[in-house]
Amino acid sequence: MPTGHKLNQIALSAEKSLKTLVENRRAFTLQNCELNLFETLEASALVPLTFSDFVVTSMLRGKKVMHLFDQPGFDYMPGETVLVPANVTMKIDFPDATKGNPTQCIALALDQTKIQQIIDRLNEQYPREGKGQYWKLQHNQYHFLNNLELAQSMNKLIQICSGSSLGKDILADLTLQELIVHIIQTQNLQLLTDSNTGHDQDNPLAYVINYIRANISEKIQVEELSEKACMSRTSFYRAFKREFNLSPLDFILKEKIKKAKHLLSESKNSISDVCYQLGFSDLNYFGRQFKKAEGISPSQYRSVSGGHEELHR
Repeated sequence: MPTGHKLNQIALSAEKSLKTLVENRRAFTLQNCELNLFETLEASALVPLTFSDFVVTSMLRGKKVMHLFDQPGFDYMPGETVLVPANVTMKIDFPDATKGNPTQCIALALDQTKIQQIIDRLNEQYPREGKGQYWKLQHNQYHFLNNLELAQSMNKLIQICSGSSLGKDILADLTLQELIVHIIQTQNLQLLTDSNTGHDQDNPLAYVINYIRANISEKIQVEELSEKACMSRTSFYRAFKREFNLSPLDFILKEKIKKAKHLLSESKNSISDVCYQLGFSDLNYFGRQFKKAEGISPSQYRSVSGGHEELHR
């Protein structure tokens, strides 16, 4: 199953320095952000936690079950990030936490004024394509896998906050800009994985996304997509990459793998049939790309997903 890029682990607190076994906290406070490091060493349930600032949380070790916005609880694992608005209470279960298997999580509390300054600058200097399209944080897209760039930004910010550099506030502010951009790009891409979001006719990139999905079995060229967006190839590529932190070809591959997963679990088509049906010309290449994206081979995915057995090779 796909997993996100895990953050660098931080050394656990010495036992003699622990103030509590449930959500023991270490804090590093800067001008526009605060790094909180939480560790839990015993099983517990529905532990409440609230911040007065917008918080970016990410798991480092162990497992939590998060309860947010009156929604059903969900597993929270390393390689994942959860965003929590200011003054919203999260309730957390620690079903497996012990002294030998602690949970460890960071919570980056960010100054809301600083966030708004970053977003205002993005909208002024790097406007999005399409009528009425603006850079903004989506509060309904709050749980996602870390991509490489998002993990790198958080690792850098953790290092700055917990370090001893005299210029750490300046360095943190620069890295905060990277982090906010990568979060919004991740949310933009996640929004497009929801149904019917590709039909926004005022957004040329959303229109292109819808076209890709409708023609996912074809061999789609970037030139074709740039024409659909009424943009030059260079402008289209740059706008797509800026919007989603992903190239058009990488997105097409991502969608083909997503469709392949559906076919493998829901149809009787052989793996080779699925490969060629989705426009791949090389079965080995399809297998490598599938394993790179999902962590397992197509045949293993079919087995664990309960799909039909392959009828022929």
